[in-house]
Amino acid sequence: MPRLKKSLEANKIDFRESFASLKFIPRFFKEIRKVNPTLFYANVTGRIINAILPVIMLWLGKLIIDEVVLQISAEAKDLDRLWVLVAMEFGLAILSDLLSRGISLSDALLGDQYSISTSVKIIKKTSELNLAQLEDSEFYDKLERARQQTTGRVGLMSNILTQGEDIIVIISLLIGVVAFEPWLIILLVVSIIPTIINEIKFSGTSYSLARSWTQERRELDYLRYAGASDVTAKEVKLFGLSEYLADRFKGLSDKYYLQSKKLAKQRAGWGSFFNMIGTAAYYSAYVFIIFRTVAGVFSLGDLTFLSGSFNRLRSKLQGFFTRFTQITESALYLQDYFEFLDLSFIDRKSEDSFPLPEKIQKGFEFIDVGFKYPKSDKWVVRNINFELRAGEKLAFVGENGAGKTTLIKLLLQFYEPTEGEILLDGIAINKYNQSEYQQYFGVIFQDFVKFELTLRENIAMGEISEIENQERLDSAAEKSLAREVITDLPLGYNQPLGKRFKNGKDLSGGQWQKIAIARAYMKDAEVLILDEPTSALDARAETEAFQRFIQLTEGKTAVIISHRFSTVRIADRIMVLKDGSVLEIGTHRELMENELLYAELFNLQAAGYQ
Repeated sequence: MPRLKKSLEANKIDFRESFASLKFIPRFFKEIRKVNPTLFYANVTGRIINAILPVIMLWLGKLIIDEVVLQISAEAKDLDRLWVLVAMEFGLAILSDLLSRGISLSDALLGDQYSISTSVKIIKKTSELNLAQLEDSEFYDKLERARQQTTGRVGLMSNILTQGEDIIVIISLLIGVVAFEPWLIILLVVSIIPTIINEIKFSGTSYSLARSWTQERRELDYLRYAGASDVTAKEVKLFGLSEYLADRFKGLSDKYYLQSKKLAKQRAGWGSFFNMIGTAAYYSAYVFIIFRTVAGVFSLGDLTFLSGSFNRLRSKLQGFFTRFTQITESALYLQDYFEFLDLSFIDRKSEDSFPLPEKIQKGFEFIDVGFKYPKSDKWVVRNINFELRAGEKLAFVGENGAGKTTLIKLLLQFYEPTEGEILLDGIAINKYNQSEYQQYFGVIFQDFVKFELTLRENIAMGEISEIENQERLDSAAEKSLAREVITDLPLGYNQPLGKRFKNGKDLSGGQWQKIAIARAYMKDAEVLILDEPTSALDARAETEAFQRFIQLTEGKTAVIISHRFSTVRIADRIMVLKDGSVLEIGTHRELMENELLYAELFNLQAAGYQ
């Protein structure tokens, strides 16, 4: 608990910081207006009309009461004017209701459209950022806060528009009250000061709590997933983890509850105290109006108008300041959202970028390349020097943690080398247009994504623009041995995969791997990278898959990572990595003659099959 308290204090947001976040409101409304200009302006117009109706209706109420009093004392009754006033008030009441419903409808429609728009922007922005940013925990906290309140921003929009509407109501009511009795404004100010003090006191507290708990909330989401997911169900049941995960979830949730409870009690207690002071000031004004009416200064209609106006004014002003606090807190989330969208990323789309070669002439060259993660002093790889020649099949081997996959990520520009450089046909790869450069590659990672979409979409992910190209899909499936998987599925290419959605069908590890390999063949890439591409295939399927791979990539450049030496020996050359450095490189025969790590590992694996 002390750690949590300290975290909350460290993330405390004061009123000044909350107020500063309002600078993002104009940008926020600019985005909303772009979503649907017609609906946006209709909403604003409706609110303006609706804002002036309360004071008109209060004035009509005053006229009706005065007319009733007049007709009571009159000998000859003439009710025509009275019925006209009642009809006018009735018409305005209907209009106000229709406007309120129309405003609520347009709020909901605008909110839904804007929610979709912001989610799309977050997805697209995430794709622009480099892998190092996405793997940083602090960045992930910012991403989490940007994703939070996606629907809450709909409420923010409504709150701000309502705030503008209430300003018009407040001004019109103030004019009416001042016209009758200016001294009432003093009591009005006294009645709302406690509300202002209370809102300033607790400004930003909810956001502060949420921000201090960003990582813990992610942990809660993960525990919820781990304890109730088909992916983890086997291990949870087998090892009896349900109780442990539930207890850990409850323990962390209870700590958050206690923090939230403490904050809620403080806010409720102080709110009640300040509200009593405000209520006392309001009733002082009410008593003042009654005395003036009894003294004959005000008519009964005036009494009705003034008491109604004063009550509405107090209510609107309290709501104004309460809503203002809500707006500043929501604006803090808005700040997270816009700061996320404004995050810088490497964008090499300028005219200074070198054009990519249509066909690789020389190949790739790593020159004294070293890499370590940001905020880390440990080198993952260092002093890496080798060539990947055009049209060559080069295999990476080495024990776990040797740096094989890191080299692939550097080659793909997911990371920038900490030192050294990587060349393509003699030009540093960071001089090329990054997105065009990455389209050069067809890649299947060991931890490839199992998209719980249709089989067609899963294969087409390799070249999504060709999703309707049936001939290309069939070709990729044939090359990857995925044809038999498709044949066995009742809906063929339209079969949803995974168990998350209705009619979904899960696949075995080997079947998923064949689908993933089909993605690589779907893309007619200059360079193919296979990171443990056949680890889930049986021996026969693996042999056939690699024989096909060698035949189908004739003349293409390829990198293969595998722990199976029966696979890597078919490569033109093999590079052996150890502790982040190149230990040896050569053909299978040359490495066996060296009698170093490769020969040792090969013989150990071969002995296991005897």
